[in-house]
Amino acid sequence: MADGAKVRTVAEVMTKDVLTASSSEPLSKASARMIERGVGSVVVVDPGAPVGILTERDLVRAGAAGADLSTAKVADWMTPNANTVSPDIEMLAAFDSLTAHGYRHFPVVDDGHLVGIVSIRDMLKLAQVLRVEHPGMIEAKRGLEGVVVAETEVGDVRGQEGFYHYRQYNAVELAEKRTLEDVWHLLYEGELPSVGEREAFAAEIRSLREIPPTVKELLPAIATAGEHFVPLDALRSAYSLLAYALDFRSWLDIDAAARRANAMQTSAVMPTLIMALYRLNQGLDPIDPHPELPYAANYLYMLTGEVPEPGHARAIEQYLISTTDHGFNSSTFTARVITSTGADVGSAVVGAIGALSGPLHGGAPSRALDMLDAIGTPDKAEEWIRNSVEKGERIMGFGHRIYKTDDPRSLMLRGVAERLGGDMVDFAKKVERTVVDVLAELKPGRNLYANVEFYAGVVMDKVGLPRTLFTPTFTSSRVIGWTAHILEQAADNRLIRPSAHYAGPPPPVPVPDA
Repeated sequence: MADGAKVRTVAEVMTKDVLTASSSEPLSKASARMIERGVGSVVVVDPGAPVGILTERDLVRAGAAGADLSTAKVADWMTPNANTVSPDIEMLAAFDSLTAHGYRHFPVVDDGHLVGIVSIRDMLKLAQVLRVEHPGMIEAKRGLEGVVVAETEVGDVRGQEGFYHYRQYNAVELAEKRTLEDVWHLLYEGELPSVGEREAFAAEIRSLREIPPTVKELLPAIATAGEHFVPLDALRSAYSLLAYALDFRSWLDIDAAARRANAMQTSAVMPTLIMALYRLNQGLDPIDPHPELPYAANYLYMLTGEVPEPGHARAIEQYLISTTDHGFNSSTFTARVITSTGADVGSAVVGAIGALSGPLHGGAPSRALDMLDAIGTPDKAEEWIRNSVEKGERIMGFGHRIYKTDDPRSLMLRGVAERLGGDMVDFAKKVERTVVDVLAELKPGRNLYANVEFYAGVVMDKVGLPRTLFTPTFTSSRVIGWTAHILEQAADNRLIRPSAHYAGPPPPVPVPDA
């Protein structure tokens, strides 16, 4: 090396006593030997020369696919034609090769003969504190803006075009023409249901709405535990308890049908939990789900015990459809990150609820309505907004991280609000026009328009939902999107594990004596 340090080669760090297997033997035997030796891989040889490598990751993949380890062959699950290194290659060069290929183990081959195996763990025994630039590593923008981290078939957001879709259908058109159950079926099954499929799917949902008795008896304590009732905090606790009581397990340990069952029960029971917790906090008994009402109407029914007006039920249904999914937003991304670790459906949804609780993500509908209250009357709108903008205060319900034009959800919900009618709707429209005009004057080029939260608050207020339930109502629909993404992540998983740029003092600094 240029600084005179000794060059370390693979021969110095490799393990010479290599655990091997034949490609024809069962996975169970190879796995048993790996466990006995305490190693993470076995080199597959046929005969004598390496033809592949079987790692713990391959065994997990086989288990997740439901393979019978006693009959499945090593050849079916190994990584064939695994990359090899020679014993005289420099350690850092081998390390770069390992990381470039995404491998943790390389067989070491000399003149066609297997002479050892080298792993990242072996190299770390002799590693120096060096900053190594790995091939393929990129510096992403803060907040991961513009970074694509996965592929999805659930849906997409095209912010520059003011358009978003669920699978192949325009999401706003779905909200205008179909039911929530239809959209739910689309996200889970990949297609809109036929008449028969719709009835069967709705019946399945109705059968899963009830809260298990062991959980139900503990809800009063959760609903009244805090000094102040924070609905999402209570919901997070109650749902976590439910997932525990129903024995939700790592998706690696269950098949696809069981994963779907966990997702269905989660999404079906969430509205019941929300309304039960709210009523208990108000000193009222929970109202059991209506055995016949569809999802949206049942949601409003559980608030008051009265069958809602059809217009109100349809209005809240359109809101719920419009917020079911919205790309890789913070809570959906959280759910997929947690799922990528192999965690159960419940853990992923609890994490997503936590992300949604932040006011920059799910807390704005009630704040937008609070702003209308603060303005008071239409004639005070311009003065109030100008003062707020000049003070640098945020105008709640306006602007979006993705959309640089009209938010299509806001446009749709404005129409829903207009259909409901009333002074509050007229006032909101006046404020919207004023905000857009003032922002265009004081912040030219910013292209700030009303987002989904602005008219969402107006619509939910018009159908009788209290403001403390605005964000939980958002949760009751978004959980369908979360679970659709959870199922998709589990079906084709790769651990989501980004890197960070270290910006602290240069290491290593000697640790002082105590």
